[in-house]
Amino acid sequence: MRTIREFEDRVHTEFAGEDIPGAVHLYAGQEAIAAGVCSVLSDDDYIASTHRGHGHAVAKGCDVTGMMLELYGKSGGLCGGKGGSMHIADFDRGMLGANGVAAGGVPLAAGAALSAKVRGTDQVAVAFLGDGGANQGAFAESLVLAVVWQLPVVFVVEDNGFAQATGTSFHLAGKQIALRGEAVGIPSRVVDGYDVFAVRQAAAEAVERARSGGGPTLLECKADRFYGHMEGWDQQAYRLESEIDELRSSHDCVKLFADRVLADESLTAEELSAVDAAVRARIDAAVEEARNAKEPDISELLTDVYASY
Repeated sequence: MRTIREFEDRVHTEFAGEDIPGAVHLYAGQEAIAAGVCSVLSDDDYIASTHRGHGHAVAKGCDVTGMMLELYGKSGGLCGGKGGSMHIADFDRGMLGANGVAAGGVPLAAGAALSAKVRGTDQVAVAFLGDGGANQGAFAESLVLAVVWQLPVVFVVEDNGFAQATGTSFHLAGKQIALRGEAVGIPSRVVDGYDVFAVRQAAAEAVERARSGGGPTLLECKADRFYGHMEGWDQQAYRLESEIDELRSSHDCVKLFADRVLADESLTAEELSAVDAAVRARIDAAVEEARNAKEPDISELLTDVYASY
């Protein structure tokens, strides 16, 4: 969680300095969801992400330097510097990619789960999507196929309060997304997305069900984002500055984690400070390398495409 937060806060700063090209959507505030879910996955399990994919990539074990190089559009990035933020992927880590299409990764995760079932492995796939993506037809279709075929897939809906600038209470008419899973016979539950322990417990149960042949689960995790929908574009006129301040002061999942582990003495303040310092140094090094790295060679222009000319 600390790595995701430091990465995203730094990307926010770097983007403001116009060093990072393209569209960037930050995950800060929702770290407990990605960390809680991915902490119970194996290295060869799959995840499919959203346009807000940095947190999922970090939690699945993707290299932060490779990620930063990718965001800067530099050679050596996870996708050769040609995918950028919204299309970051690392198949070696089971990260099937961020996706510029709302809920676009959902059928990809369902397909990965189908592949695992056909091949007879115990792999599990996780589909991350936002509350806005839950209104896409691909989501409903994937739910139906997943339960009909009893696929080893977990659908994780990250309700961050807004689909771009439209409030969840409006575009969902105040209904819980978990009810959509229950409607087709998928075990579903609502989870506090600020509590990494609650997310981890719910995810562990869902992943174990999938891995043991019990079929899909839907988790609706509620946690608002700290930043706007997209960097450099969203002025957040749809919510008051005081709401954001309150969110950061009372619903910071990283702070809530620290408070809990300090209270039960499972970690010390010194240990947490050491983690913070190590993460900060790691992100500083990643940014420095990305700033100084070379642009992709012109010969790479037509590689990684379906047609060659």
